[in-house]
Amino acid sequence: MHSTFWLLLLLAYLLGSLSFAILLSRLAGLDDPRGAGSGNPGATNMLRVAGRRLAIATLLGDLCKGLLPVLAAASLGLPLQQQAWVGVAAVLGHLYPLYFRFHGGKGVATAAGALLGLYPAAALLAIVSWGLILALTRTSSLAALITLPLCLPLLAWQRTDALLPISLLASLIVWRHRSNLRDLFAGRERHF
Repeated sequence: MHSTFWLLLLLAYLLGSLSFAILLSRLAGLDDPRGAGSGNPGATNMLRVAGRRLAIATLLGDLCKGLLPVLAAASLGLPLQQQAWVGVAAVLGHLYPLYFRFHGGKGVATAAGALLGLYPAAALLAIVSWGLILALTRTSSLAALITLPLCLPLLAWQRTDALLPISLLASLIVWRHRSNLRDLFAGRERHF
């Protein structure tokens, strides 16, 4: 079981390193999304620079990058805490992708996918919360930064053994949004 866990960590990181925004842009003959809009290779920026169809495909791909490794860990009988660490590895791959010179996205959709595999109720709360806040504020980064503290207590209440890896996951996402935080406080953050 020990070697299975380490192998899944590696595979989750490598899967997380696939950037659907970049790959879909290349397939569609578009420029690299890291050079346009917000510069983030994620679904929100893809909506800005490539349209709804590619944004949805990016979102689904990024969700699956977090979900599939966690489901694989669960199906192999790994304990919940190890499943959560596998999810963290997938998100680390998205944030710092090996295949794209470690210049990745913010990790929100991949983290949502991992959370969906770990605890669907918390993931659904996060998705609904994010969508509601986005609809009210038209600011994706603000929706992500508010959603994290809302879904973590639910996860901690039900699954305390996953609290450490999920807290690290939330911290990584907040860290990747630090420029968005500066822009929010300065009143310069992009809106839809």
